[in-house]
Amino acid sequence: MMLKITLKRSPIGYSESQKRTVRALGLRKLNQTVYHRDDPSIRGMIAKVPHLLQVEVVAEEEAKK
Repeated sequence: MMLKITLKRSPIGYSESQKRTVRALGLRKLNQTVYHRDDPSIRGMIAKVPHLLQVEVVAEEEAKK
């Protein structure tokens, strides 16, 4: 199972820690989407900045397109 993660709000104005978390997820620009495996470390990062992200669970086949 994969997670489709999209940056919906800018991390500008938030703490440096939150900015680094967004960057560590591989997100640089607004509305950019990345795919990650659904595992506890990624879930923890998402839990730290849920107000900036949109997250969807997708099948692995969709992530490879």
